[in-house]
Amino acid sequence: MSTPRHSGEHVIRTAFIRSLVVIAVVAIAAYVGYRWLQPQTDTAPLIEADIQAPLIQQRSESGPPAIRFTDITREAGIDFIHVNGAYGDKLLPEIMGGGVAFFDYDNDGDQDLILVNSSYWPDHDYEQALGNPVTRLYSNDGSGRFSDVTEQAGLALSSYGMGVAVGDIDNDGWTDVYITTLGQNRLYRNEQGRFVDITASAGVAGTLHDWSMAALFFDYDNDGDLDLYAGNYVDWSPTINREIEFKVTGLGRSYGAPLHYTGVRSYLFRNDGDNRFSNVSDQAGLLEKGKGLAATAVDYDNDGWLDLVVANDTVQNFLYRNTGDGRFEENGMIEGIAFDRHGKATGAMGLDTSWYRNDAELGIAIGNFANEMSSLFVTVDGMPPFADEAVLEGLGASTRLALTFGLFFFDADLDGREDLLQVNGHLEQDINTIQPSQRYEQPAQLFWNCGEGCDNRLTLVEEVGDLYEPLVARGTAYADIDLDGDLDVVITQPGRGPRLYRNDQDIGHHWLRVSLEGSKDNRNAIGAIVELSAGGVTQKKLLMPGRSYLSQVEMPLLFGLGNNSTVEALTVTWPDGTRKQVKVDQVDTVIHIKQEL
Repeated sequence: MSTPRHSGEHVIRTAFIRSLVVIAVVAIAAYVGYRWLQPQTDTAPLIEADIQAPLIQQRSESGPPAIRFTDITREAGIDFIHVNGAYGDKLLPEIMGGGVAFFDYDNDGDQDLILVNSSYWPDHDYEQALGNPVTRLYSNDGSGRFSDVTEQAGLALSSYGMGVAVGDIDNDGWTDVYITTLGQNRLYRNEQGRFVDITASAGVAGTLHDWSMAALFFDYDNDGDLDLYAGNYVDWSPTINREIEFKVTGLGRSYGAPLHYTGVRSYLFRNDGDNRFSNVSDQAGLLEKGKGLAATAVDYDNDGWLDLVVANDTVQNFLYRNTGDGRFEENGMIEGIAFDRHGKATGAMGLDTSWYRNDAELGIAIGNFANEMSSLFVTVDGMPPFADEAVLEGLGASTRLALTFGLFFFDADLDGREDLLQVNGHLEQDINTIQPSQRYEQPAQLFWNCGEGCDNRLTLVEEVGDLYEPLVARGTAYADIDLDGDLDVVITQPGRGPRLYRNDQDIGHHWLRVSLEGSKDNRNAIGAIVELSAGGVTQKKLLMPGRSYLSQVEMPLLFGLGNNSTVEALTVTWPDGTRKQVKVDQVDTVIHIKQEL
């Protein structure tokens, strides 16, 4: 039996945990201060500890079901090649790009695909020989086959692009696109399938000196329209990069670690209507300098206001609690997600949240650097502080060697429990010559959620078809591209082509796909929560497409039902807090739910 949140035992335990956190923070601060006062030496080379490969966790007696993904990139018509301009100077942005998003840009009911491109460096321009690299938009014909519609859609952006966010900023029923870049970001308004650049008038570009990565549309002030978070990475320029002169013994010049770059502040833009935004970062309390690579929003304290989670690279992660008065307070250390289980900052890249246990406990998963296991922060009795349960849940040993970028929760086998996919790839092409445990190209890892039936809830699946092809993976997203009821996956690579994988599981599990349409103030219904009960189990999902790394997943919510052919109850909590109960008469189908005005 769980302890009530306000019981004496819970209060004492929470106070004790927070006391330990405070003690750990003071100790870390003292250590950092001591090191800071020591004489400085030249920049140390990037060297990773050589560790032994971990043992794979034992599977449950029945083992994971047969899940197979098939590479259909070529036959699906995806001919995109990411250009990063790498020519040997090892400039840090070359290894960081690869944004991708699934969204229905033309309102025909299927999921289209946008792939963000970077570019050549100004002093090494190969456009005449290789063509001008641009971000590409691919239209889905409904069967999972795509055609390039970039030019006619007006989305042929040529920039050093990074990430992407999608959302209907003006509630006209057409989903708009925001692209982060090395330099000024771009906002495109969707005018019935054709995009128009409104960056200047909207006021969301940032500056020429910014390096923006993560972006997220969410309604932070509960006024009904979508606001915008744009996460900035580090203070970088080619001059700074070359002056630092990173070198690794055995490799020569390398990309180096972000430890030697200064963190920067990020942006929060408030939607003021009429396609105009105001920079409210200061008054909202987003004052901390971080190195943000991923961001998502979730109401972690159940007070009716969306909070902001930011994964920072080599510095503490941020958890911005929304106080409900237009401000945030940064509670990452207090709530237990700032550092890993050893009290250290990690090379945090990808990020996602989920009620993956089908109970009140919220999980926050973060993908980390090589030799750092992925983090899985979980609440206690449905409320913070969080505890890192990666080892107990089965992620620990299996994720330690991997260098993880994108990750997300999704129900790969439609059994009603959300699994976890993380995609991996190193930074240095020749890393294996000095680190035998490391590879430049690394396979993805799919962890099957076996519920209460295993020693470890999340079990590494050993065979998943083409999905384990070693890649230099960065962004990843999911969508049901062929409308067959299961979720397909795309993975991007810097300086290479992406991979599109069709989910070919054929287990026979039932499913229900839920498409939401909010009121005139939030047409996408971003921030809505859907709870579905079947077979005595209740699943809870948040409509928040911004997740993973530089990426966005589809907006419809997919519920796996396992062997259950009926739904006992389905409730939608709309972003404004109103609730709607929906009777479900049929499964293995799509239902569209519209908020009543």
